[in-house]
Amino acid sequence: MKKIITLLCMFLMLLLSACGTAATKETTASAQSSLDKAKSSGTITVGFANEKPYAYQDDNGKLTGEAVEVARAVLKNLGIKEMKGVLTEFGSLIPGLKANRFDMITAGMYVTPERCEQVAFANPEYTIGAALGVKANNPLGLKSYEDIKSHPEAKVGVMAGAIEHDYLKDSGIPDNQITIIPDIPSAVSALLAKRVDAITMTGPSLEAMLDSAESKDIERVKDFKQPIIDGKPIQGYGASAFRLDDTKLRDAFNKELEKLKDSGELLNIISPFGFTESELPGDKTAEQLCK
Repeated sequence: MKKIITLLCMFLMLLLSACGTAATKETTASAQSSLDKAKSSGTITVGFANEKPYAYQDDNGKLTGEAVEVARAVLKNLGIKEMKGVLTEFGSLIPGLKANRFDMITAGMYVTPERCEQVAFANPEYTIGAALGVKANNPLGLKSYEDIKSHPEAKVGVMAGAIEHDYLKDSGIPDNQITIIPDIPSAVSALLAKRVDAITMTGPSLEAMLDSAESKDIERVKDFKQPIIDGKPIQGYGASAFRLDDTKLRDAFNKELEKLKDSGELLNIISPFGFTESELPGDKTAEQLCK
């Protein structure tokens, strides 16, 4: 009888030990950071909006663009060779990131204090202003947001979630003059169909749009006046973004991004997408922009 009891005790001890080992492994796996997981698997999932020149799929289905190629270079240097893209509307990028649909956002998103409350931004990789697209010959003579405001019948299209929407509102343009559009193709369609009289987005995005055959009847307002917000001309800074608790991944990204800046490689990466030396972000940091 004693032998049976002894054997049962030994069996229970082995069982508990095995369960403890399994639990330890499970806990370790769940505690593994996004950076460690990405390095281990060699792949990372990124969210992007189909917006040239920041992040889009080319004719061969390859994920590319300014933000994508910067991220690709940084991640490669971190030992993460593959980027899996998840296409979504711009306004769904932050909700998708927070819902764990992807590990980071590569969409040239502007760093703003409001967005900093929801995501952890890397340091900026470019700086740029707003731009205005109109029908050929600019029928209403629109050269600024103020001109749109002074034409009560004029309507302006802006992408959902884009910072230009805030600029329009801060410039005093009422809601009934603002049309929300989901993406670049919709912006082209709205302008050509005269549902809007102008579309606003960043300069590189507008330039990329003008390269398309569909937009031959659209032109960029060359003498566009940048809106003045809180007494200063607006200037946006774009960066990749991560979940708030993924600071280890964000910090590693920043370290490699800084190397690209110091070596001059950053300009080489972004120049094919219409960016010049004047669009480099300088020493501006996400921490400064989040304040």
